[in-house]
Amino acid sequence: MLLLAMSPAEDRMTGTGGPGMVPFELTGGEQRADEILAEWSEAGQDAARESLWIDFGFLLAYGTFLTLALRAVREIAATRGWRRLFAVGAVVVWFGALGAAFDALENVCLLLTLGDTGAASPLLATVFASCKFFFLAAAIAYLLVGLGLRLFDRRPTVSAA
Repeated sequence: MLLLAMSPAEDRMTGTGGPGMVPFELTGGEQRADEILAEWSEAGQDAARESLWIDFGFLLAYGTFLTLALRAVREIAATRGWRRLFAVGAVVVWFGALGAAFDALENVCLLLTLGDTGAASPLLATVFASCKFFFLAAAIAYLLVGLGLRLFDRRPTVSAA
């Protein structure tokens, strides 16, 4: 639902002839951020602000979902005797929340970049976005491994100790 709410803002950003939100997240520095802001004009910048504010709700939703899903996979690993997946899960179970936290920090930096405060943090936003994408990719990979094992492992479950 929240992803759909962000779609019109993304369309308005790209409708200005500029890029969408992801290239703005990964500008790498102030020079490229300034170029994007100029391409967007005021209408695209307003759309970017709207998208970032909606994203706070989205990151809370996906952060919660991923954390619970990762925990469920770890619990399944315990009952199925998948020791390595269970052990890795002790760390990975936090990746959904970490991804969402880095997303929130990225949003703050981008809102500062879009603001009239004079504070610009596009490089820091890129660092936070990169961390977000790393944690989310690792979380999704863990979930897919757990799903694959669950679908194809026909061994009986073991009691969790």
